[in-house]
Amino acid sequence: MSQKIGTFPLVRVDMSLNDTERSVEFEPRELLIDVLRERFRMTGTKRSCDVQVCGACTVLVDGMPAASCTTLCADVHNRHVTTIEGLAYEGRLDPVQRAFIAHGALQCGFCTPGMILAVKSMLSLHENPSEETIRHFLRGNICRCTGYVKILEAIKDLVQNLLSFEPERK
Repeated sequence: MSQKIGTFPLVRVDMSLNDTERSVEFEPRELLIDVLRERFRMTGTKRSCDVQVCGACTVLVDGMPAASCTTLCADVHNRHVTTIEGLAYEGRLDPVQRAFIAHGALQCGFCTPGMILAVKSMLSLHENPSEETIRHFLRGNICRCTGYVKILEAIKDLVQNLLSFEPERK
């Protein structure tokens, strides 16, 4: 908090980013998406609408979906932030990522990180979500390519066969 850039004093945020403790200094007006992409090189978080409509910038903050394009980085002080880069475990894709691939639930891939993180959050709250619950959790994520059919199929199959998708952890 002692340095200045221009007229803004720098602030410091301590956070858990993908299960690693991180600290960063930035101007108080900086958005989480900019800090993630520019300072930490977490480029899986995509910028699109900048108004919390499309879901491409979705990250998890304390396990819940958050639009990083409208979240100030200062708002994640002492919180847990998960980006798409934080889902793989020991080089093995997360079960949600594998389900999306297995069902071809992506085309250009731009919306996929946000979709996958929204599904991760949903599954942490709902072990056996209905189609209505799935649609509710994806309502803030827009896909311009797939028409959502394969995305819904991937999620439904994942829920029905969750044990076969569990990552191997030692």
